[in-house]
Amino acid sequence: MSMDSKAFRSIMGCFATGVTVVTTRQADGSPCGLTANAVTSVSLVPPLLLVCVDKNAETYPHFATAGVFTVNMLTRTQQALSTHFAKSGGEKFAGVPYRWGENGAPIIEGHLAYLECRIVHAYDGGDHTIYVGEVERAAGGDGEPLLYYKGAYGALAGQAPLTSGTFPSR
Repeated sequence: MSMDSKAFRSIMGCFATGVTVVTTRQADGSPCGLTANAVTSVSLVPPLLLVCVDKNAETYPHFATAGVFTVNMLTRTQQALSTHFAKSGGEKFAGVPYRWGENGAPIIEGHLAYLECRIVHAYDGGDHTIYVGEVERAAGGDGEPLLYYKGAYGALAGQAPLTSGTFPSR
């Protein structure tokens, strides 16, 4: 028996996650990216992580072409940035402070941490592709993480709640 996709999404919403913007570059060298919370570590040696990218996302085709991506972990103060990169259309990097990483993908300023990756594997995952990246460079900063739980932004215990908000549906 197959589970209904809405029910599955609701159940998976019970798993609190961090919020990231995963960036890469287009063939012409321009930056692109999307909001993702389907990110996890895979291996310590070598350092590997995975990110699941929706095949319908505008940014999707650029991952395979570029062969690299950067995971930008967001802070609580970057909720608007998360919502901005979750929407389709428009120039997502207009007005967004960033710099180019050594792998050629953008690093968003003000991040909690970032990990620059080279794609080493890609697997079909239904309506997503699972990209496994080898971490080539990474750095962490200060701040509190932006969290997502049960369809809304959340906070760690002891932190003031954030304004309500959800990722837009794709």
